[in-house]
Amino acid sequence: MTKILVIEDERFLLEEILDLLSFGDFEAIGAENGVAGVTLAHQQLPDLVICDIMMPEMDGYQVLHELRSNPLTETIPFIFLTARADKTDMRRGMELGADDYLTKPFTHNELFNAINARLEKQAAVRRFSEKAMDDLRQTLLLTLPHELRTPLVGIMGYGEFLATEAASFSPEDVSRMARSIVNSAQRLHHLIENYLVYAQIEIIVSDSARIQHVRETGITRTSDQVIIVESTHVAQRYDRVNDLQLEVENAPICISEDYFRKVVGELVDNAFKFSKPGTPVKVTAVAGRDTFIVSVGDYGRGMTQEQLSQIGAYMQFERRMYEQQGSGLGLIIAKRLTELYNGKFQMESVPQHGTSAKVIFNIALPAGESSQFSTDGNEGVRNS
Repeated sequence: MTKILVIEDERFLLEEILDLLSFGDFEAIGAENGVAGVTLAHQQLPDLVICDIMMPEMDGYQVLHELRSNPLTETIPFIFLTARADKTDMRRGMELGADDYLTKPFTHNELFNAINARLEKQAAVRRFSEKAMDDLRQTLLLTLPHELRTPLVGIMGYGEFLATEAASFSPEDVSRMARSIVNSAQRLHHLIENYLVYAQIEIIVSDSARIQHVRETGITRTSDQVIIVESTHVAQRYDRVNDLQLEVENAPICISEDYFRKVVGELVDNAFKFSKPGTPVKVTAVAGRDTFIVSVGDYGRGMTQEQLSQIGAYMQFERRMYEQQGSGLGLIIAKRLTELYNGKFQMESVPQHGTSAKVIFNIALPAGESSQFSTDGNEGVRNS
């Protein structure tokens, strides 16, 4: 049975709403003030909260703030009850995360329509999340064992040959097998590193204090050198240095050097991975007044709009048709790291014609200056 918590300091109205909800086959629980309501919400974890705004001790805004600050209650649908519905009050409530408003007096139909609308929306979100988790589990089951096993087979196979039959191989054969072992080990190391980085990102974004600390301490001052070195390193790994085209400027940007290197490396790696040898991979970096834009373009097989919209952890498209390497974590890591530093991540792609990835970061300004970040990817307006 759906559980609804009603927080209302007018006892007559509280009892009336509880009676209506009970007749409507809901499990209704009530609290006469905000403090009691927050306690009940934490204890009972209702499916929906209906709360008055003007209350003593703790008003409705404070109740909403408390519930949205707790991971156990932050997603519970929340409907405000108010005797007035001016735009200022509504805007404040929506900014705090309210889902709807009911203005006193309201009819029975208005009450139930608001409740049903919120519950249906919550159910849709839950269905979407469950499907996403099912897709994630399925993709993990299909990709992770393969990604771990493939490099290990190479390491173990060549290692056993060298350990038991080294004397029967020429120096050239030994060198070739050793190189294969190194390549397999590097691939395995990259996979493990990506899983660790992704886990680290999830830990950071779950804590607002960590997010703030990361943003305040992260600056890359030699962005051009990071791009050149990391892009060249990736190109060498694919034996495609001649395919790499670089046009980069320098600017101090708001992201730590280690994370910026990771973003660039994953975007360039993706471009080489899904394009053919002999086709160019172009990396450009342009410094504007307030933003620094890095673009990586290839002429590979590209992606559809549906595939672009589904970019996520462990996602690989058309794996049965294209047996590519990699867990699919690279793009989502680049996206999450960029957004962690208030940057923007954009991708455009045309099937069979190639893909262009773009990341946009704030320029790190001298102390005392601030920047208004552009929302369209163009230069912002600097304010001092």
